[in-house]
Amino acid sequence: MDQSLHALLTELYEFGRANDTANSDRSRKMLNITPDTGEFLELLVNAIGAERILEIGTSNGYSTLWLANAVRATGGRVTTVEMSDYKLGLARANFLRSGLASFIELVHRDAGDYLKQPSLSPFDLVFLDSERDQYVGWWPSLKKAIRAGGLLVVDNALSHPLEVRDFIALVRSDSSFLTSLVPIGNGEFLALRRAG
Repeated sequence: MDQSLHALLTELYEFGRANDTANSDRSRKMLNITPDTGEFLELLVNAIGAERILEIGTSNGYSTLWLANAVRATGGRVTTVEMSDYKLGLARANFLRSGLASFIELVHRDAGDYLKQPSLSPFDLVFLDSERDQYVGWWPSLKKAIRAGGLLVVDNALSHPLEVRDFIALVRSDSSFLTSLVPIGNGEFLALRRAG
C-alpha cells in the first residue's frame, strides 16, 4: 500500500472513531471496520483472485478503499451500495482523494431493492456491513449474488452476536455453504459457496 493511501485510511479511521463518540444518532455514525479487518479483506480478495466485489453499506468509504486497493491488483471493481445521502457525499469525496475512484461504482439505492434485480450477475466476494435486522430477509437474494466458489463476509459477528445470530444460523443451515467465524476486528463471519 502506498504512503498516501495509508495516510488517508488512518485519517478516515480516526475521523470515524471521533465522529462516532460525538454522535448518538446511529444514522450519523460511520461505524467503520477496524484496520485489521481491512487488512483481512484485502488478503481475502487477493487469495481468491476476486474481481467482482459487492459491498453493502458504504458509510464514508473506509472499508471500500481497502477493497478497492485489493482489486487494483486483481484488475477488478468494487460495487458499493449506500442509502444515506450524507454518507454518500463523504464516500464520493474520499474516493476521489484516494486515487481509487476508477475501481469503485457507488450506488445510491436501498440494498434490498438492489439485490432483487433480476439482471444482477453473481459476485466473487460480498461484504455485508449494513442494517443487520435486514440480513435474514435479504438472504434469498444475497445467496444468488454469490457465485459458486465465491465468498460472503459479514462484519460485527462477535460485536453484535444477537443481531446476527438468526442470519448466521440461516446461512450455516444451507449445505451449499462452508462457514467459519473469525475473531478479527469486530468478528467476521465467512461463508464460502461450494463449487458445483
